[in-house]
Amino acid sequence: MEQIVALVVETGLGGIEWGGDVHAPHGDLIAAERARILAGDAGLEVSAYGSYYRFDECFENTDDEGPEFEAVLDSAEAIGAPSIRVWAGRQSSIDISDADRRRFVEQAWKMGTEAEKRNIRIDFEFHDHSLTDTNDATVRLLDDIGHSNVGTFWQTKLCVGHEYRLQGLEMLINRVTNIHCNFFGEDAWPNAHLLSDGEQDWADYLSVLNQSGRERWITIEHVKDNAVESFKRDAETLKRWISRG
Repeated sequence: MEQIVALVVETGLGGIEWGGDVHAPHGDLIAAERARILAGDAGLEVSAYGSYYRFDECFENTDDEGPEFEAVLDSAEAIGAPSIRVWAGRQSSIDISDADRRRFVEQAWKMGTEAEKRNIRIDFEFHDHSLTDTNDATVRLLDDIGHSNVGTFWQTKLCVGHEYRLQGLEMLINRVTNIHCNFFGEDAWPNAHLLSDGEQDWADYLSVLNQSGRERWITIEHVKDNAVESFKRDAETLKRWISRG
């Protein structure tokens, strides 16, 4: 974690989304507090806790229930995160049964309420193979849950065109909290490009974000060749974009 903090400070960025998959596993409060202290001592904020928690236990067809959500909440609180990023299950929006969908919605509402007691938001991963796998599906899911403390992150979906991505951001703009910033172009996972290659596309996305008048974290995720030098170049690109206002 020290290396991550040092790199973020070096690039002049302002915060970190710590992960529950590597940095601070669910329930490991020592690791969570260490991450919070390291970031705070370096003058950085914690933008979110990327928990990778999935609402699987409300489905009948899974044997992997994952960790108790209480442990996820405890870790997010210890790490000082204002938001917990969670996955909207493992089933696509067209494959899930009506019964499973009702259970999912009920559980998401309850978890949104529990998190709200600790001043922490619940935000879905905007991603394929889940109930947020399309623009319309994400709007429907958030409408069905109907909780002011449950929203979504946003990122550019793979294997769709720029207009579809832009339309999704416009549709969800009042529900979107943080942004995951990357550029894959027309390539599929895991062939990330430099952010600068996506300058024209991101100019449109940032215009929508700026017009919304809401402050959000924009987090660099997935860099070319998973290389530190790519991250540094992307950080300079992102700072340049943001400085334009």
